[in-house]
Amino acid sequence: MKFNPADKIQDLQYFGEFGGVNPSISDSSTYTFLAAKSMIDTFEGNLEGCYLYSRHTSPSNLYLGQALAAMEGTESANVSASGMGSISSVILQLCSQGDHIISSRTIYGGTYAFLKNFTPKFGISNSFVDITDLAKVEASINDKTKILYCESVSNPLLEVADIVKLGKLAKKYNLALVVDNTFSPLQISPASLGADVVIHSLTKFINGTSDTVGGVICGTGEFIDSLRNVNDGASMLLGPVMDSLRSASVLKNLRTLHIRMKKHSENALYLAKRFEEDGYKVMYPGLKSHPQHALYKSIYNPEYGYGGLLTLDAGSLEKADDLMELMQERNLGYLAVSLGFYKTLFNAPGTATSSEIPQEEQKQMGLTDGLIRFSIGLDNNIERTYAEMKECMEKINILKVTPVEM
Repeated sequence: MKFNPADKIQDLQYFGEFGGVNPSISDSSTYTFLAAKSMIDTFEGNLEGCYLYSRHTSPSNLYLGQALAAMEGTESANVSASGMGSISSVILQLCSQGDHIISSRTIYGGTYAFLKNFTPKFGISNSFVDITDLAKVEASINDKTKILYCESVSNPLLEVADIVKLGKLAKKYNLALVVDNTFSPLQISPASLGADVVIHSLTKFINGTSDTVGGVICGTGEFIDSLRNVNDGASMLLGPVMDSLRSASVLKNLRTLHIRMKKHSENALYLAKRFEEDGYKVMYPGLKSHPQHALYKSIYNPEYGYGGLLTLDAGSLEKADDLMELMQERNLGYLAVSLGFYKTLFNAPGTATSSEIPQEEQKQMGLTDGLIRFSIGLDNNIERTYAEMKECMEKINILKVTPVEM
């Protein structure tokens, strides 16, 4: 039977301290020991089932990590206080001074800024490449390269990475393939396709209620243990620990992820098809016009669709801003960053979530001033949403493409 990530979540069963159907929240920063020897053994990592200090781990964080590892099909996982906390920990754990990273050029602006501006302080160099061009990726590899980094579906251009071929390339050169799967939980399972490490911003779809910031690293037991090592573990020493109350909240929301992702995908596909039929310049992996549509179909879990993200080019930043303001006024969503909320969220990434990327590089990768990124919500009546959005687009006179461009 094909791996189904939602089934793994469904099979998890935790009991609270007093028999509750949700595990008890460990609202403690430190833990007591009945014997001094036990504390010593715990510090040295020789005692299972004991907790020392919540920066190391806590029962609540452990439960959430186990659930997310099951979802991604990895041996273990470690949760953190933010997606960037996970990304930075992985990179600094895998790389040392003099090492080299190859990254997709279309990635989240915060990740781009970390790689471009921060890691050089540690003597780590980077090459940003078109991740869809495997020949260019391979040509960028040198004897110092340690990581191939990409997003399953890129932020914000929605490029799809060929994780299977990237995984083979990584193994050929003994590299770690690190994949940020934030845009496509359940839809794509990178570890089963060849990724060594899978990262999520839990802030987005996995939590789904825009009230929590968090991240997770999923990988082998050996790698996760190395992150937690008290002497040289990046997650341990950088301290991006997730609060237990937040872990418990995310774990509860994770139980409905499969239902939410189906609806996000259903609504996004409906809108993308209608917008394309109307002649608007829309990008969505579920459309046949998407350059990697066939690739996506070859690697995704069909039950969960093509995801909740689509982009639309309004033609200019002025029109994009006018459209987003009008849609917010009409209660069609929020002009806000982030994604995965029950309401639709939209922003112009060139001046927001990707603003860390220089203008010239934005142009080279195809990120236009008028591009709007939509995180489509869980609207019950998507037909009504479409009709109202179309009215807004017509009022603002949004760019339409010619039949040749279609």
